[in-house]
Amino acid sequence: MWLKKADAKAKGQAPEKLRYSRYYEHDGALRAYANRAMLLAFICVPTTLLSVALAAYVRLQPPTVIRVDSSGTAAAVVEHSPAAKLPMPISQGANAEPNDFEKAAFVRLFLQRYLNFSPGSVNRSWADGLNMMTSNLRKATLSAIEKGDVAGKIQDDQITSIFHLRSLEPVKDDPLSFTAFGVKEVHRVRDHQEATDKLVGEFHIRLITERRSEQNPSGLLIAEYGERLIEGERRDAIARDTSLTGSK
Repeated sequence: MWLKKADAKAKGQAPEKLRYSRYYEHDGALRAYANRAMLLAFICVPTTLLSVALAAYVRLQPPTVIRVDSSGTAAAVVEHSPAAKLPMPISQGANAEPNDFEKAAFVRLFLQRYLNFSPGSVNRSWADGLNMMTSNLRKATLSAIEKGDVAGKIQDDQITSIFHLRSLEPVKDDPLSFTAFGVKEVHRVRDHQEATDKLVGEFHIRLITERRSEQNPSGLLIAEYGERLIEGERRDAIARDTSLTGSK
């Protein structure tokens, strides 16, 4: 009993360095940690270099520029090679025929420009509409406007026209001709009193095609334009925005 207590007391009084582990155990652990760090460094170096190379490649690429003209035609401007320095049209070429959507959109735009006006905007609205016509139709229409002093009457009576398109259909036997039905709300102001007329009309428009250009990117022109008033039950149906299917 006394011997056991003496051994424990002697062990507690042993030098501090004798309680440490062996030197080669510490050295092995340090070498293992060093090897792991070296392996991780070798793995990270190529990954970092690849990321830097990709970032530099993306940074050096020129931006993609999409040019959209007034008719909605989109063109990609690419400068990667000398052969691609000019804009590349994404849609149609200069000699491409206009499709049905372009024809209907052109007629709709013409009616909106030509039939919507106010005393302050009539000159601009009619100028935009006349520029969509062929030269001979433009001259005839402008001559009729000047002869009847239509613009002067609009200014004197303070006439405002608001057009509501009800229907637009192509003519069955002529893909370049369209028949439209719509309502014109004509407001006149004289002596501080307003008079409103609701005119229901049928409009006939015939288109003609030409080579696409910067001045006329759609390649369409108005070749004929005419309108006539509609009366009776059919007038009431159109004014109420009733379907015109099958009506003549």
